Amino acid sequence: MATNQRGTAAQSLASKLGLYSANCRANLSPARTVPAIPLTPVQGRLLTSAFAAITVAVLAVWCCDGRAAQPKVERQAEGLGVSTPWLNLKVSLNHPVLLSVSPDSLGLGKNLENPLRAQAAPPAPFVAKCETGDAVRIEYRRAGNDSSPAGWLFEISEQRVRLASQWSEAEKPESLVLEFEPRRCHVTLLGAVNADGSVRLPALMHFPDQGSFRITASDPQAGLGYDATRAGTPWVKITFPAASASRQSVEYCWEVAAIHPPVQGVADDPRFRGFRRNWLNILQWNPRLRVLANHAASDTCAFCLYEYADIALHTPPLAERLSALDLIRSSLDRYLEGMPGYGLPGYVGFDLGGLPSQDPPYLDSYPSLLIAATDYVDGSGDTAWLAKQYEGLRAWTDKLLAMDRDGNGLLEYPYTGNSGSWSGRADKRPSNWWDCIGFGHEDAYGNALAYRALRGMAKLAEQQGQSADAARYAAAAEKLRAVFWDAFHNPVTGVLAGWRSADGQLHDYYFPWISGIAIHYGLVPREQAGQVLDRMLAKMKDVGYSRFDLGLPGNLIAVPRKDYVHLDRRWGGGEKEDNSDGFQKYENGGATASFAFFTLAALYDLGRREEADRMLFPMLEAFEKGAFQGQNANGMSNDWKAWDGTPWGYEGFLVDNYYALLAVLTRAGADRTGSPAWDGNR
Repeated sequence: MATNQRGTAAQSLASKLGLYSANCRANLSPARTVPAIPLTPVQGRLLTSAFAAITVAVLAVWCCDGRAAQPKVERQAEGLGVSTPWLNLKVSLNHPVLLSVSPDSLGLGKNLENPLRAQAAPPAPFVAKCETGDAVRIEYRRAGNDSSPAGWLFEISEQRVRLASQWSEAEKPESLVLEFEPRRCHVTLLGAVNADGSVRLPALMHFPDQGSFRITASDPQAGLGYDATRAGTPWVKITFPAASASRQSVEYCWEVAAIHPPVQGVADDPRFRGFRRNWLNILQWNPRLRVLANHAASDTCAFCLYEYADIALHTPPLAERLSALDLIRSSLDRYLEGMPGYGLPGYVGFDLGGLPSQDPPYLDSYPSLLIAATDYVDGSGDTAWLAKQYEGLRAWTDKLLAMDRDGNGLLEYPYTGNSGSWSGRADKRPSNWWDCIGFGHEDAYGNALAYRALRGMAKLAEQQGQSADAARYAAAAEKLRAVFWDAFHNPVTGVLAGWRSADGQLHDYYFPWISGIAIHYGLVPREQAGQVLDRMLAKMKDVGYSRFDLGLPGNLIAVPRKDYVHLDRRWGGGEKEDNSDGFQKYENGGATASFAFFTLAALYDLGRREEADRMLFPMLEAFEKGAFQGQNANGMSNDWKAWDGTPWGYEGFLVDNYYALLAVLTRAGADRTGSPAWDGNR
């Protein structure tokens, strides 16, 4: 694993100071939320590696001022319930297995629906010995074995779970398997992957809308089994190997952790609980593809990686020797090896089969990958990785620049984007993330991302000593910037259109995120930026949208049939030509937190905090309530909704929703993703 030298030194210092300990038996209280640290905007932009390493230490072990609160114990017919403000577990008294588990990383006693599936009891009976006190200890032995050590020991305290397994001929313990039901909670395991597919420890087991467990082990070679699928009945499995004849004992320690950037005023303000609890929700690792994905049992999208990277860039370490940026690097390596993701030719839907995609690369795919690479190098300082992978990054950039087919400075998608050019059967896909809307030819969003990607690659090329490349990329970025406003500004509406089709027509359905990203990335002249937002907010008021707890609509007026790619009613298609009968379903004006970040960021960039806060805080409250995860009674999921709150989503959990949490950093002046022109305005 490539490691920043500054980070290594800081971690070494933290170890020498005795700040970090993975010993589960130490008389110390585990992870508590990091308190807010007053930061200037400049200081808040990025924690240095040294500070980040010390943050890990503080997160890992926090000394108690007194005795830890004793867990509450409740005997139940099927087992033993153990709860504290930080966790809620139920353990079987018939065999060594967890029946339910739910962390609360904020220590508020918020315990949501149990995501664990019931497991059948093994045929061999067990005898459980239970002790209660400051910690609840349960020893499991096979019936008739009174002299050998317990095959499994569960120990539960205020913020910690210890699982200890010991081998003996009498016990021969079996691995502990946790099988999660994704429809209840999309649990994921974040960590470095071994050659056999197991996840190296330390690692992080994250429960969206609940919290995280940082997992360590007594054996540095220990790894956890991890697998997930959505085909048939979806599941996510995490396996804790038992002791064996070759490894006589092993202990695993789970410590409740709240991991998020330290932002002034956040820790003591209940409005930010959704931020503190769910900052990591966007990071979901697909164990079969070995890459970050929509969720653990879903597709990987090349055009989404920059969102994950922007979050990872601002994330404190997940555990000792494990950062969120490590997951970005591993994902980039997979793409650089030639793995196709959705948005690149040849992709086949994860575990569902089908024919490989024949669509050209989406306009946002290579920019997304290049931005992620820039974030990784910027945040990690890993120049060795840059040197190793530079040729691959250069090849991606060359493919990106080749998309400017007419030499006007803008990228062009091969599909025309002309009204009426789509079959309505989604047999070919448009040019970006919004794959049910007919974006084509010159796509404003794809070009905005390309501008940021080219600027980032110019910086990486300069770092690599490739001055000719750096000059070429910088010149291409400037050429794009110079023509962007005139190409996409719609003088009729006053906002930016989504795309200009090959026939020269602008296609403008009041996309808030299009104008938002253009402003945030500095592609709108400063004197016009406020006017664009005025027009967009006036239109939002005019159409009557105010349910900011649902996120924001992708478009404020219906996309007509002639510009809609998937005319099935399920996906926002309607019978009327103006498609008004499909409006508010899924991508046709449905409300989602996905891409809401760009509208929020543009408002904060321009110092319009009150207007942005009116949108942000209802979203944060909805995040805290878990309102964007799970299935509804109508069979649809909560990642997209009509404006009355009726769900029209499909994933059950779409990580893009949680990119909106980055707006908390934009609000505080600590977001590194936007234009330097906006510094000091927030």
